[in-house]
Amino acid sequence: MTTRGVLYVHSAPRALCPHVEWAAAGVLGVRVSLDWVRQPVAPGMLRAELSWQGAPGTASRLASALRGWHLLRFEATEEPSANAEGERYSNTPELGIFHAVTGAHGDILIPEDRLRAVLGRAARGEVDLRSEVEKLLGKPWDDELEPFRYAGEGTPVRWLHQVV
Repeated sequence: MTTRGVLYVHSAPRALCPHVEWAAAGVLGVRVSLDWVRQPVAPGMLRAELSWQGAPGTASRLASALRGWHLLRFEATEEPSANAEGERYSNTPELGIFHAVTGAHGDILIPEDRLRAVLGRAARGEVDLRSEVEKLLGKPWDDELEPFRYAGEGTPVRWLHQVV
């Protein structure tokens, strides 16, 4: 069974670009050579996109391979498949990594237990309900990444198929 997704590298220092390619190649099992272009939102940084096809869980493995590198902004998405929900991972140097399960239409699905926990903490006055729900939806990551997403419109995308 396969699914597909996209790795969006929103900003990376030039010296980190080959390491991103090697990490992606290690996950996908094929050689990866990205078309790096200037990131106008962050002078001196580059960006690239990689569409992939592979086994469910590939986005998770990509995010794990990239998550520890300082100055790297990325998102890894995975479409739902017959036996698995979709996923989205977002990473920024300031916020770290965010993970969300996504449904067939790309909506974020928040597990009931996480919502109950936030409601309980808000009822006790420990947290602000609105800000906690925004965190569950990934709003802080979206706010930080949105200028980088917009700057990437029209960027070439390369399709790679994982060897399964």
